[in-house]
Amino acid sequence: MELEQIEARLDSPLPQERLKAIADLKDYAPEEVVPLLKRRMYDQEFLIRSFVAMGLGFQRTEEGFRLLVQLLEHDHDPNVRAQAANALAKYGERSLPHLLNIFDQDSHWLVRQSILAAMEGIECPDLLIQFCYLGIEGENLEVQLAAIGWLGQLQGTTQHEEALDLLLFLATARGWEIRAQVARVLRRFTEPEATAALLELRHDSDYRVVGATLEGLLTE
Repeated sequence: MELEQIEARLDSPLPQERLKAIADLKDYAPEEVVPLLKRRMYDQEFLIRSFVAMGLGFQRTEEGFRLLVQLLEHDHDPNVRAQAANALAKYGERSLPHLLNIFDQDSHWLVRQSILAAMEGIECPDLLIQFCYLGIEGENLEVQLAAIGWLGQLQGTTQHEEALDLLLFLATARGWEIRAQVARVLRRFTEPEATAALLELRHDSDYRVVGATLEGLLTE
């Protein structure tokens, strides 16, 4: 389809036509696509704004980077902000300070979960430990569990000791879900204190925590 036709469909009153037009932009150069995506950044339909964010992640330009930061900072829908976080992470390590700032300021669980998921494959332990602290200090259990899980990725890095200390502290947390997740992650650490903490958790008052200490043994 010609670019002029796609442009016209981007202004259609029908949301499905605007969505199709955004999808049809995939075969064009980023320099042509990003200005067109920008036109729909403030579309009344959150799904279209989400598709715009997705497109800006694949069609990477300097302007696209700035537009994604704007979406993350100002869009009122957490679904859009979550998609923008995923897209911004595609820009690599340069996106991390922005994502950390949003993670600190945006308490919505979906946005935070999306940011943590986007960290996969990015090796920057000094920043990752900050994400973990912020996630664990938050109020959403799923985010807390995900952040604890990421502590395991810090094993063998410059933040190894910091991660282990945090896990040992959380091993006595009140919630059984937290203790169970700590048990799963501690198995990646070989220090005597990690082994001792696992032994304590193996005698935890909650059977689900005990089960978590045994999960890995069943596959070894």
